[in-house]
Amino acid sequence: MNWFQKFLMLCSGGNIHILKKAPSEWNKFAGIGGIVLFTAVFASLSAGYALFTVFDDYLAALAFGLLWGLMIFNLDRYIVSSIKKTGTWGNQILMTLPRLLLAGFLGIIISKPLELKIFEKEVNKQLNTIIQRNKSVLQKEMNGRILQQSGPFETEKKQITEKLANYQKSYDSASVELEKEILGKQSGLTSGKVGYGSNAKRKAELKAQRLQDLENFKKQSAPRLAYLDTQISKVYSNIETERNKTEKFEDRYNGFAARLQALDELGKNSEIIAIAAAFIMGLFITLEISPVLIKLISSVGPYDHLLEKTENDFRLYSKEKIAKGNAETDFRIEDFKEKLGK
Repeated sequence: MNWFQKFLMLCSGGNIHILKKAPSEWNKFAGIGGIVLFTAVFASLSAGYALFTVFDDYLAALAFGLLWGLMIFNLDRYIVSSIKKTGTWGNQILMTLPRLLLAGFLGIIISKPLELKIFEKEVNKQLNTIIQRNKSVLQKEMNGRILQQSGPFETEKKQITEKLANYQKSYDSASVELEKEILGKQSGLTSGKVGYGSNAKRKAELKAQRLQDLENFKKQSAPRLAYLDTQISKVYSNIETERNKTEKFEDRYNGFAARLQALDELGKNSEIIAIAAAFIMGLFITLEISPVLIKLISSVGPYDHLLEKTENDFRLYSKEKIAKGNAETDFRIEDFKEKLGK
Protein backbone atom coordinates (compact mmCIF):
# COMPACT_ATOMS: atom_id res chain seq x y z
CA MET A 1 0.00 0.00 0.00
CA ASN A 2 1.69 3.23 -1.18
CA TRP A 3 0.94 6.68 0.20
CA PHE A 4 -1.39 7.70 -2.63
CA GLN A 5 -3.42 4.52 -2.38
CA LYS A 6 -3.63 5.01 1.37
CA PHE A 7 -4.79 8.61 0.83
CA LEU A 8 -7.56 7.50 -1.54
CA MET A 9 -8.67 4.87 0.96
CA LEU A 10 -8.91 7.56 3.60
CA CYS A 11 -11.03 9.59 1.16
CA SER A 12 -13.38 6.62 0.78
CA GLY A 13 -14.11 6.61 4.52
CA GLY A 14 -12.68 3.14 4.97
CA ASN A 15 -10.95 2.01 8.15
CA ILE A 16 -7.25 1.81 7.28
CA HIS A 17 -6.45 -0.64 10.10
CA ILE A 18 -9.07 -3.07 8.81
CA LEU A 19 -8.17 -2.49 5.13
CA LYS A 20 -4.56 -3.48 5.85
CA LYS A 21 -5.90 -6.94 6.67
CA ALA A 22 -7.89 -7.14 3.39
CA PRO A 23 -5.58 -6.38 0.43
CA SER A 24 -8.18 -7.58 -2.06
CA GLU A 25 -10.36 -4.59 -1.14
CA TRP A 26 -7.70 -1.94 -1.72
CA ASN A 27 -8.53 -1.21 -5.35
CA LYS A 28 -12.25 -0.93 -4.69
CA PHE A 29 -11.85 1.53 -1.83
CA ALA A 30 -9.16 3.48 -3.67
CA GLY A 31 -11.57 3.87 -6.61
CA ILE A 32 -14.38 5.02 -4.34
CA GLY A 33 -12.01 7.46 -2.63
CA GLY A 34 -10.91 8.84 -6.00
CA ILE A 35 -14.50 9.60 -6.96
CA VAL A 36 -15.13 11.29 -3.60
CA LEU A 37 -11.95 13.34 -4.04
CA PHE A 38 -12.75 14.48 -7.58
CA THR A 39 -16.30 15.32 -6.58
CA ALA A 40 -14.88 17.61 -3.89
CA VAL A 41 -12.55 19.20 -6.46
CA PHE A 42 -15.46 19.90 -8.82
CA ALA A 43 -17.47 21.26 -5.89
CA SER A 44 -14.61 23.66 -5.06
CA LEU A 45 -14.42 24.91 -8.64
CA SER A 46 -18.19 25.26 -8.79
CA ALA A 47 -18.50 27.22 -5.54
CA GLY A 48 -15.46 29.36 -6.36
CA TYR A 49 -16.92 30.40 -9.70
CA ALA A 50 -20.35 31.03 -8.19
CA LEU A 51 -18.90 33.29 -5.50
CA PHE A 52 -16.67 35.11 -7.99
CA THR A 53 -19.75 36.09 -10.04
CA VAL A 54 -21.16 37.66 -6.87
CA PHE A 55 -18.17 39.49 -5.36
CA ASP A 56 -15.59 39.65 -8.22
CA ASP A 57 -12.91 38.80 -5.67
CA TYR A 58 -10.43 36.03 -6.43
CA LEU A 59 -9.29 35.57 -2.83
CA ALA A 60 -12.83 35.33 -1.45
CA ALA A 61 -13.80 32.94 -4.25
CA LEU A 62 -10.73 30.78 -3.61
CA ALA A 63 -11.27 30.67 0.16
CA PHE A 64 -14.98 29.88 -0.09
CA GLY A 65 -14.38 27.35 -2.86
CA LEU A 66 -11.88 25.43 -0.74
CA LEU A 67 -14.19 25.58 2.29
CA TRP A 68 -17.16 24.34 0.25
CA GLY A 69 -15.06 21.59 -1.32
CA LEU A 70 -13.91 20.38 2.08
CA MET A 71 -17.49 20.35 3.34
CA ILE A 72 -18.70 18.34 0.32
CA PHE A 73 -15.71 16.02 0.70
CA ASN A 74 -16.51 15.38 4.35
CA LEU A 75 -20.21 14.90 3.61
CA ASP A 76 -19.58 12.47 0.72
CA ARG A 77 -17.05 10.57 2.78
CA TYR A 78 -19.56 10.20 5.61
CA ILE A 79 -22.35 9.13 3.22
CA VAL A 80 -20.18 6.37 1.75
CA SER A 81 -18.69 5.21 5.04
CA SER A 82 -22.12 4.99 6.70
CA ILE A 83 -23.34 2.36 4.24
CA LYS A 84 -23.00 -1.11 5.72
CA LYS A 85 -23.10 -4.27 3.59
CA THR A 86 -24.48 -6.42 6.37
CA GLY A 87 -28.18 -7.20 6.57
CA THR A 88 -30.73 -8.03 3.91
CA TRP A 89 -30.84 -6.43 0.46
CA GLY A 90 -34.07 -4.61 1.35
CA ASN A 91 -32.51 -3.09 4.45
CA GLN A 92 -29.52 -1.95 2.38
CA ILE A 93 -31.86 -0.29 -0.15
CA LEU A 94 -33.77 1.51 2.59
CA MET A 95 -30.52 2.61 4.16
CA THR A 96 -29.08 3.80 0.83
CA LEU A 97 -32.15 5.59 -0.59
CA PRO A 98 -31.94 8.81 1.51
CA ARG A 99 -28.17 8.91 0.86
CA LEU A 100 -28.82 8.64 -2.89
CA LEU A 101 -31.34 11.49 -2.71
CA LEU A 102 -28.88 13.65 -0.77
CA ALA A 103 -26.07 12.83 -3.19
CA GLY A 104 -28.30 13.64 -6.17
CA PHE A 105 -29.23 16.99 -4.65
CA LEU A 106 -25.56 17.78 -4.11
CA GLY A 107 -24.89 16.85 -7.73
CA ILE A 108 -27.45 19.41 -8.91
CA ILE A 109 -25.93 22.11 -6.69
CA ILE A 110 -22.43 21.37 -8.00
CA SER A 111 -23.46 21.21 -11.66
CA LYS A 112 -25.26 24.56 -11.96
CA PRO A 113 -22.26 26.93 -11.59
CA LEU A 114 -20.21 24.71 -13.90
CA GLU A 115 -23.01 24.83 -16.48
CA LEU A 116 -22.83 28.63 -16.30
CA LYS A 117 -19.09 28.51 -16.95
CA ILE A 118 -19.42 26.06 -19.84
CA PHE A 119 -22.11 28.20 -21.53
CA GLU A 120 -20.52 31.49 -20.46
CA LYS A 121 -20.52 33.13 -23.92
CA GLU A 122 -24.14 32.22 -24.59
CA VAL A 123 -25.13 33.30 -21.07
CA ASN A 124 -23.40 36.70 -21.52
CA LYS A 125 -25.28 37.27 -24.77
CA GLN A 126 -28.60 36.36 -23.16
CA LEU A 127 -27.75 38.61 -20.18
CA ASN A 128 -27.39 41.54 -22.56
CA THR A 129 -30.81 40.71 -24.02
CA ILE A 130 -32.30 40.62 -20.51
CA ILE A 131 -30.64 43.95 -19.63
CA GLN A 132 -32.02 45.66 -22.76
CA ARG A 133 -35.45 44.18 -22.06
CA ASN A 134 -35.35 45.45 -18.48
CA LYS A 135 -34.30 48.89 -19.73
CA SER A 136 -37.26 48.99 -22.12
CA VAL A 137 -39.63 48.11 -19.28
CA LEU A 138 -37.94 50.74 -17.13
CA GLN A 139 -38.33 53.38 -19.87
CA LYS A 140 -42.04 52.60 -20.22
CA GLU A 141 -42.47 52.88 -16.46
CA MET A 142 -40.59 56.19 -16.38
CA ASN A 143 -42.71 57.57 -19.24
CA GLY A 144 -45.83 56.63 -17.34
CA ARG A 145 -44.56 58.39 -14.23
CA ILE A 146 -43.67 61.48 -16.26
CA LEU A 147 -47.20 61.64 -17.62
CA GLN A 148 -48.65 61.11 -14.16
CA GLN A 149 -46.50 63.69 -12.37
CA SER A 150 -46.33 66.36 -15.08
CA GLY A 151 -49.89 65.84 -16.30
CA PRO A 152 -51.58 68.57 -14.18
CA PHE A 153 -48.89 71.11 -15.12
CA GLU A 154 -49.05 70.17 -18.80
CA THR A 155 -52.86 70.45 -18.78
CA GLU A 156 -52.80 73.92 -17.23
CA LYS A 157 -50.05 75.06 -19.58
CA LYS A 158 -52.06 73.80 -22.55
CA GLN A 159 -55.12 75.73 -21.36
CA ILE A 160 -53.12 78.94 -20.99
CA THR A 161 -51.50 78.41 -24.39
CA GLU A 162 -54.90 77.87 -26.01
CA LYS A 163 -56.22 81.08 -24.46
CA LEU A 164 -53.15 82.93 -25.66
CA ALA A 165 -53.68 81.52 -29.16
CA ASN A 166 -57.33 82.68 -29.08
CA TYR A 167 -56.24 86.22 -28.12
CA GLN A 168 -53.66 86.18 -30.90
CA LYS A 169 -56.26 84.91 -33.37
CA SER A 170 -58.68 87.69 -32.38
CA TYR A 171 -55.97 90.32 -32.85
CA ASP A 172 -54.94 88.89 -36.22
CA SER A 173 -58.58 88.82 -37.33
CA ALA A 174 -59.03 92.50 -36.31
CA SER A 175 -55.86 93.44 -38.23
CA VAL A 176 -57.10 91.70 -41.38
CA GLU A 177 -60.51 93.37 -41.15
CA LEU A 178 -58.89 96.80 -40.71
CA GLU A 179 -56.71 96.26 -43.74
CA LYS A 180 -59.70 95.17 -45.84
CA GLU A 181 -61.67 98.24 -44.67
CA ILE A 182 -58.87 100.64 -45.64
CA LEU A 183 -58.35 98.98 -49.02
CA GLY A 184 -62.09 98.94 -49.70
CA LYS A 185 -62.48 95.18 -50.03
CA GLN A 186 -66.13 94.25 -49.79
CA SER A 187 -67.07 91.60 -47.14
CA GLY A 188 -69.76 90.93 -44.60
CA LEU A 189 -67.80 92.95 -42.01
CA THR A 190 -66.49 95.81 -44.19
CA SER A 191 -68.22 98.74 -45.98
CA GLY A 192 -66.28 98.39 -49.22
CA LYS A 193 -65.22 102.10 -49.21
CA VAL A 194 -61.56 102.91 -49.81
CA GLY A 195 -59.80 105.06 -47.23
CA TYR A 196 -59.66 105.65 -43.54
CA GLY A 197 -63.28 106.43 -42.70
CA SER A 198 -65.42 105.99 -39.62
CA ASN A 199 -65.64 102.24 -40.12
CA ALA A 200 -61.89 102.00 -40.44
CA LYS A 201 -61.54 104.11 -37.30
CA ARG A 202 -63.76 101.74 -35.34
CA LYS A 203 -61.85 98.74 -36.64
CA ALA A 204 -58.57 100.40 -35.70
CA GLU A 205 -59.91 100.92 -32.16
CA LEU A 206 -61.02 97.25 -32.08
CA LYS A 207 -57.57 96.19 -33.25
CA ALA A 208 -55.93 98.32 -30.55
CA GLN A 209 -58.25 96.81 -27.95
CA ARG A 210 -57.47 93.27 -29.12
CA LEU A 211 -53.76 94.05 -28.98
CA GLN A 212 -54.14 95.43 -25.49
CA ASP A 213 -56.04 92.30 -24.40
CA LEU A 214 -53.31 90.12 -25.92
CA GLU A 215 -50.52 92.03 -24.19
CA ASN A 216 -52.39 92.02 -20.86
CA PHE A 217 -52.94 88.25 -21.02
CA LYS A 218 -49.31 87.66 -21.97
CA LYS A 219 -48.17 89.76 -19.04
CA GLN A 220 -50.63 88.08 -16.71
CA SER A 221 -49.85 84.50 -17.76
CA ALA A 222 -46.06 84.81 -18.15
CA PRO A 223 -45.21 84.13 -14.44
CA ARG A 224 -47.59 81.20 -14.35
CA LEU A 225 -46.15 79.73 -17.57
CA ALA A 226 -42.64 80.14 -16.19
CA TYR A 227 -43.68 78.35 -13.00
CA LEU A 228 -45.34 75.53 -14.95
CA ASP A 229 -42.26 75.12 -17.17
CA THR A 230 -40.05 74.95 -14.07
CA GLN A 231 -42.21 72.27 -12.48
CA ILE A 232 -42.35 70.21 -15.69
CA SER A 233 -38.58 70.54 -16.07
CA LYS A 234 -38.12 69.34 -12.48
CA VAL A 235 -40.27 66.28 -13.14
CA TYR A 236 -38.23 65.37 -16.23
CA SER A 237 -34.94 66.08 -14.48
CA ASN A 238 -35.75 64.01 -11.38
CA ILE A 239 -37.01 61.03 -13.36
CA GLU A 240 -34.08 61.24 -15.79
CA THR A 241 -31.65 61.20 -12.85
CA GLU A 242 -33.46 58.21 -11.38
CA ARG A 243 -33.47 56.48 -14.78
CA ASN A 244 -29.72 56.98 -15.19
CA LYS A 245 -29.05 55.52 -11.74
CA THR A 246 -31.34 52.57 -12.44
CA GLU A 247 -29.77 51.94 -15.85
CA LYS A 248 -26.31 51.86 -14.25
CA PHE A 249 -27.69 49.25 -11.85
CA GLU A 250 -29.19 47.32 -14.77
CA ASP A 251 -25.82 47.37 -16.56
CA ARG A 252 -24.37 45.52 -13.56
CA TYR A 253 -27.12 42.89 -13.76
CA ASN A 254 -24.71 39.97 -14.16
CA GLY A 255 -24.71 38.22 -10.79
CA PHE A 256 -25.23 34.55 -10.09
CA ALA A 257 -29.04 34.70 -10.01
CA ALA A 258 -29.10 36.74 -13.23
CA ARG A 259 -26.89 34.17 -14.94
CA LEU A 260 -29.19 31.37 -13.77
CA GLN A 261 -32.11 33.28 -15.28
CA ALA A 262 -30.19 33.68 -18.55
CA LEU A 263 -29.33 29.97 -18.60
CA ASP A 264 -32.97 29.07 -17.96
CA GLU A 265 -34.13 31.30 -20.83
CA LEU A 266 -31.47 29.82 -23.10
CA GLY A 267 -32.79 26.36 -22.30
CA LYS A 268 -36.33 27.44 -23.15
CA ASN A 269 -35.28 29.11 -26.40
CA SER A 270 -32.79 26.49 -27.60
CA GLU A 271 -33.48 22.77 -27.43
CA ILE A 272 -29.80 21.96 -28.03
CA ILE A 273 -28.65 23.99 -25.02
CA ALA A 274 -31.43 22.48 -22.90
CA ILE A 275 -30.29 18.95 -23.82
CA ALA A 276 -26.62 19.79 -23.24
CA ALA A 277 -27.39 21.34 -19.84
CA ALA A 278 -29.44 18.28 -18.88
CA PHE A 279 -26.57 15.97 -19.84
CA ILE A 280 -24.07 18.05 -17.83
CA MET A 281 -26.36 17.97 -14.79
CA GLY A 282 -26.86 14.23 -15.25
CA LEU A 283 -23.10 13.75 -15.45
CA PHE A 284 -22.48 15.44 -12.11
CA ILE A 285 -25.43 13.74 -10.45
CA THR A 286 -24.05 10.39 -11.64
CA LEU A 287 -20.59 11.34 -10.41
CA GLU A 288 -21.98 12.30 -7.01
CA ILE A 289 -24.09 9.18 -6.48
CA SER A 290 -21.59 6.73 -8.01
CA PRO A 291 -19.70 6.03 -4.73
CA VAL A 292 -22.99 5.16 -3.04
CA LEU A 293 -24.07 2.96 -5.96
CA ILE A 294 -20.70 1.20 -6.10
CA LYS A 295 -20.89 0.50 -2.40
CA LEU A 296 -24.47 -0.75 -2.79
CA ILE A 297 -24.00 -3.08 -5.77
CA SER A 298 -20.63 -4.45 -4.73
CA SER A 299 -20.62 -7.87 -3.12
CA VAL A 300 -19.82 -8.41 0.54
CA GLY A 301 -16.04 -8.63 0.87
CA PRO A 302 -13.44 -9.35 3.54
CA TYR A 303 -13.50 -5.75 4.68
CA ASP A 304 -17.23 -5.93 5.45
CA HIS A 305 -16.79 -9.15 7.45
CA LEU A 306 -13.83 -7.73 9.37
CA LEU A 307 -15.70 -4.49 10.04
CA GLU A 308 -18.72 -6.41 11.29
CA LYS A 309 -16.49 -8.58 13.49
CA THR A 310 -14.70 -5.51 14.90
CA GLU A 311 -17.94 -3.73 15.68
CA ASN A 312 -19.42 -6.89 17.16
CA ASP A 313 -16.30 -7.38 19.35
CA PHE A 314 -16.71 -3.85 20.64
CA ARG A 315 -20.39 -4.47 21.35
CA LEU A 316 -19.58 -7.66 23.27
CA TYR A 317 -16.73 -5.95 25.10
CA SER A 318 -19.05 -3.11 26.04
CA LYS A 319 -21.73 -5.51 27.31
CA GLU A 320 -19.13 -7.46 29.21
CA LYS A 321 -17.75 -4.34 30.90
CA ILE A 322 -21.26 -3.17 31.77
CA ALA A 323 -22.19 -6.59 33.20
CA LYS A 324 -18.92 -6.73 35.16
CA GLY A 325 -19.48 -3.23 36.51
CA ASN A 326 -23.04 -4.11 37.54
CA ALA A 327 -21.84 -7.28 39.29
CA GLU A 328 -19.15 -5.38 41.19
CA THR A 329 -21.71 -2.78 42.22
CA ASP A 330 -24.12 -5.47 43.43
CA PHE A 331 -21.29 -7.14 45.38
CA ARG A 332 -20.37 -3.88 47.10
CA ILE A 333 -24.01 -3.21 47.96
CA GLU A 334 -24.41 -6.69 49.48
CA ASP A 335 -21.15 -6.32 51.36
CA PHE A 336 -22.28 -2.96 52.70
CA LYS A 337 -25.62 -4.43 53.81
CA GLU A 338 -23.83 -7.26 55.66
CA LYS A 339 -21.64 -4.77 57.50
CA LEU A 340 -24.68 -2.78 58.52
CA GLY A 341 -26.41 -5.98 59.78
CA LYS A 342 -23.46 -6.79 62.05
